[in-house]
Amino acid sequence: MTAYVSAFDLFSIGVGPSSSHTVGPMRAALDFVHRLGASEALAAVSRIECTLFGSLGATGIGHGTPDAVVAGLRGLSPESCDPAEVRSAWTEYPAGEPLTLDGQQQIPFAKTDIVFAPRTRLPGHPNAMTLTAWDAAGAPIAEETYYSIGGGFIRREGEGTSITAAGFPYSYADAASLLALCDEHGLSIAEVARLNETAVRSEEDVAAGLDAIWNAMSACVDAGLHSDGVLPGMLKVKRRASTIRAQLDEVEADGHRELPGEWLGAFALAVNEENAAGGRVVTAPTNGAAGILPAVAMYWWRFLADSGLGAGNAVTPYGELVGSALLGFGPDGRGLAAQVDADLDPEQTAEANRRRGIRRFLLTATALGSLFKANASISGAEGGCQAEVGSACAMAAGGLTAVMGGTNRQIENAAEIAMEHHLGLTCDPIGGLVQIPCIERNAIAASTAVTAARLALRGDGSHYVSLDAVVETMRQTGADMSTKYKETSEGGLAVNVIEC
Repeated sequence: MTAYVSAFDLFSIGVGPSSSHTVGPMRAALDFVHRLGASEALAAVSRIECTLFGSLGATGIGHGTPDAVVAGLRGLSPESCDPAEVRSAWTEYPAGEPLTLDGQQQIPFAKTDIVFAPRTRLPGHPNAMTLTAWDAAGAPIAEETYYSIGGGFIRREGEGTSITAAGFPYSYADAASLLALCDEHGLSIAEVARLNETAVRSEEDVAAGLDAIWNAMSACVDAGLHSDGVLPGMLKVKRRASTIRAQLDEVEADGHRELPGEWLGAFALAVNEENAAGGRVVTAPTNGAAGILPAVAMYWWRFLADSGLGAGNAVTPYGELVGSALLGFGPDGRGLAAQVDADLDPEQTAEANRRRGIRRFLLTATALGSLFKANASISGAEGGCQAEVGSACAMAAGGLTAVMGGTNRQIENAAEIAMEHHLGLTCDPIGGLVQIPCIERNAIAASTAVTAARLALRGDGSHYVSLDAVVETMRQTGADMSTKYKETSEGGLAVNVIEC
């Protein structure tokens, strides 16, 4: 069994504010009504109840969990829905209004049909929910328990995760075996990911899918940079990314030098403010850490991509590459493919090469993120914020190192540096909202990712602490961490800061 998780599972386009508390429960509710439909039991349903256990019950309202459940019962999918249809779907549910299940079957529904049980923790995972359907006589028709295991992934009681690993030809269990695999076949880490992806999809579909992920990420950055106002919830947190963007635009318009580091922070703030507002975001690998990878990738796109792609990345005539040029690989399958197309003007060529770089960035991050998911956790409820922000920081550091021409061991070193300095990071959101300290935390971690990449690129890839040792330490630390510091808002900042 390989640790590898497809990029299209690890980076899913969804809605804010939480992959585990919003996206996962929405998918679980949608799966439940689909199962009712598949068994031809949907028409007999007259009532549905959903019980939210543990962390879902404790901070569900702040994370929009009951809204997501109602949206899922209605048949909405986080990948394709209008985020506005999810916001307040339960919070402002009209009294006496029937609920249409999967767009087909109308049943009576009341807000009390969502039950909160924060003190009850099911053994399968801290994020658990049970959905029960009854007929008109009050007899149970179906009952399913789901676990939202982080990153929008769900697991139904009695089944495995929603991840499909079949068909991946390049298997690895940990970072050591990934590096050995790369050495054996003369491949980069990104190339391993590419070959796994193209084993189950065409190269054109993989490129288009990665472009769609990046388009959603960059659109989220842009939306956040141009949105003012106050975020929803009792904290009344003021958006800052737009103000910072205006200040930086003014500085640069006056002829002063660009400020890449400050833009990096603004990019991350923009994404996480959009996430907190329930907007369209990409789990990377979670919503709580969704700003780090887009911020670092945008930093490379805007400030580094055209000034040098890294050592060994020669510009060659378009069409002469024997490697996967479409996905950003050179003739030996390793170097970033910077190309010249006679049919494109220089600006279009630069755009095309940046896109190839972003694909390589995302593939590298996917290969690394798979290690955290398989061998530790990406769930804040399970491992604390180290599992979310730490994993995302490591993925971003590795991706940046790759597009800057780093070797496989430099990439692994960058990921190790980034994760090592997030060990023990707690998850204690004030008021159960993904706002404080979450938004600023993404900006800080984006900066850490860039620093980790630069440190790794200055070395030769050799280092004392391995990425595998850090991943295992993160797993052990998460297991030892008190549950009150893992997304329940029962400790830390959540209880030491007044919420008004």
